[in-house]
Amino acid sequence: MTARRLLRPGPALALVLIVAVGTVAALGLRSPSAPLDAGAANGVTPAPAPALTGATLDGGRFDLTEARGHVLLVNVFASWCGPCRDELPLLVETERQWSPRGLRLVGLNVRDGAEAVRALLDETGARKLTVLPDPEGTRAVDWGVRAVPETFVVDRDGRIVDRQPGVVTRQWLEQRVAPLLAR
Repeated sequence: MTARRLLRPGPALALVLIVAVGTVAALGLRSPSAPLDAGAANGVTPAPAPALTGATLDGGRFDLTEARGHVLLVNVFASWCGPCRDELPLLVETERQWSPRGLRLVGLNVRDGAEAVRALLDETGARKLTVLPDPEGTRAVDWGVRAVPETFVVDRDGRIVDRQPGVVTRQWLEQRVAPLLAR
């Protein structure tokens, strides 16, 4: 076989190109910077938030359905998590500043003991934070948590509209949460 014949396009090359183009179209490949959904933030398509109800660390009760009409930040954290410890003061301060506009902050504490959580809340000035203990991590799994910290934004209609794996920043809060409070 000559070199010229090997380089000449033929039916096999055409078939490979057709399969490749068809695969790309079927998979809906997109640029890495493009959102997963035009209406989604951070790749989250708005969907009803999973149930979140139960006894709080301070002996009260919390029910997500009773928070309708508010924008909720559900922060999944643990006392043994350094980044969780670092972001907690910012979250508490944000709730203090934005609560008149309808923001509520709820902590979902995973795989922790009550005394360790209370110590963390005291250290970070977050004593008034509503905290639901999740000692086995089952609620976190229901929410799709991959690691701590992770923060979910629940809109006034009870839908998860955004999430931040890892530490939240003031910039993220201003870009992702503040617009929901203006509505």
